[in-house]
Amino acid sequence: MTPEQLTRLTALRHDLHRTPEISGEEAQTAAKVTQIMRDLGADHVLTDIGGHGVAAIFDSGQTGPTVAVRCELDALPIPEETGAPYASETPGKGHLCGHDGHMTIVVAVAEALAAKRPAKGRAVLIFQPAEETGKGAPAFRADPQFTKIAPDTIFSLHNLPGLALGHVELCTSAANCASRGMRVVLSGKTSHAAAPQDGLSPAAAMADLMPKLAALGQGGALDADFALTTLTHATLGEPTFGVAPGHGELWVTLRTVTDAKMAALVDEAETLVQTAANDAGLTVTISYDDIFEACTNAAEATHHLHQACLSLAVPVQLTDTPQKFSEDFGQFGKSADAAMFWLGSGEDHAQLHNPDYDFPDALIPVGAGIFLHALRATLS
Repeated sequence: MTPEQLTRLTALRHDLHRTPEISGEEAQTAAKVTQIMRDLGADHVLTDIGGHGVAAIFDSGQTGPTVAVRCELDALPIPEETGAPYASETPGKGHLCGHDGHMTIVVAVAEALAAKRPAKGRAVLIFQPAEETGKGAPAFRADPQFTKIAPDTIFSLHNLPGLALGHVELCTSAANCASRGMRVVLSGKTSHAAAPQDGLSPAAAMADLMPKLAALGQGGALDADFALTTLTHATLGEPTFGVAPGHGELWVTLRTVTDAKMAALVDEAETLVQTAANDAGLTVTISYDDIFEACTNAAEATHHLHQACLSLAVPVQLTDTPQKFSEDFGQFGKSADAAMFWLGSGEDHAQLHNPDYDFPDALIPVGAGIFLHALRATLS
C-alpha cells in the first residue's frame, strides 16, 4: 500500500468515524459503502440485505469457489470521549469498537480486487449490519439475496486491544463464546405499603434467585465446561414508599464456549426461575435478546489466514483459547468454512466499547494485506 493510498483510506475511516449509526440504523453508512463499491466497478452490488447490508461481488469469470470477507457497519450507543478532530458528530453514538476501521480495511481489499480480479471464482465483500445486537448475521443469511452470494469460505477480523499493535492472534477452534441476555419478569399483585399481606411481592423470590443464578456459572477455564452468568440489571416495583411491589425484573447474561453448554445452562436457569416463581405463587415470563451463538474457526480457513500472516511476515500466534466476548460471525460458519482473526490494537490501547477507544489507522494496510493474500490463495 502506497503512502497516498493509506492517506486516502485514513481519510475515509475518519469520515465514517464522524457519522456513526447504531444497529439497525446504518442507512447512510451503507449508502456510502454502496457508492464506493459501484465507483470501483464491482461486477454486482447487492443492497438492503438483512436490513442495511451490502455485498460487492468481484467475479473472475472463471469457474471456482465463492470466498467472502465480512466486516460490520454499526456503531455503538455510547458517547465518544476521544477528543479526536474527527470525533463523532452524533451525540450519544460512536464507533467505539472499530467497525469504521474494519470497513476501511475491506474497502482497501475492494480497491485491490478492482485493479486485479481473482484468478477463478468470486470474491464477495460483505458489509453486515447490526453485529452489536447479534441480529445482523442471522438476518443477513436469512435474506433471499444471500443465496446469490453464499460463500464456500468466509474470513473476518476484529481488532483487539491488549495485543501488540499489528500482531495477529488466531484461534485454532473455538474463537468466541456464545452468549445471550435472559430477561426474567416476575408478576404478583401490588398492595398498600401498610398492608403488604394483601398483595403478592416478587421481592423474596428475586432475593433468592439472584445469588442462585450467579452461582450457576462462575467462569473459570475457557473450555467446553465454561459457564458464566452475570447479573446486569434488576428492578422491583415503583420508586414510591406507599406501594408494596407486584412486579420485578432480573436481567442476566449467560455465556459459554459451546452451544451445547449454552443449551444446558439455559435449561438450568429456566428451571431455577420457574421453581422460584411457582413456590412464591408468581407469574413468570422469560425472554431472550442479544443472542450470539458460539463462533468456531474452521481448520482450512484458519490455515489460509495463518499462511497469509507468515507470507507477509506479520507476527502471528496460534491459540486454542477463545475470546470471552461474542460475535455473530459464527452464523456464517453454519454454511461455510469460516475463520476470524484478532488484529492487535496495541498493548496499552483503550479497550473496546470504552468512550476513549479509537481504531488505530496503522492497522489498515495490515488487515487488508492478510485478507487479500488469503483471498488470492483460496481463489488461485
